[in-house]
Amino acid sequence: MDRERSVGRGERDTPQRVDDSEFQDITRDPVDARRLRESLEKLADGASNDTLKEMAKEVLSGRVSLREAVTVPAYGEALIEGGRPFREAWGQLSEAERMQLAAEGEREYQAKRAEMEEERRQAQSGTRDRGNARHSGRGWSAY
Repeated sequence: MDRERSVGRGERDTPQRVDDSEFQDITRDPVDARRLRESLEKLADGASNDTLKEMAKEVLSGRVSLREAVTVPAYGEALIEGGRPFREAWGQLSEAERMQLAAEGEREYQAKRAEMEEERRQAQSGTRDRGNARHSGRGWSAY
């Protein structure tokens, strides 16, 4: 699913052109790649500070890869700072709470996998149903 949106007003109106495949070399898993892209979209929409918002927009627009972005000192520092509350909260959880969150994460992962499989099936079904519609000759007559 390619989402064409403008990066933002006042910036070059560069449409987003990065899809899940951009992140598969990092995640090695299509579901994780989708989840990573969706997380970057949330950051780009302002879910965190302005530095991470900018970084996410740069990555999603294709102007910089995620690997390159994390080497930019300002972005790297913002990522570390952004993760600090998570690390602190995680450290205060009991083992049972961690296991519960891990199970919840696994359920979300499986739901995302099912969603992606359904998208793929629908795309394949749509292609099959149309056949080669552009050249099939069905539905057109010169008479």
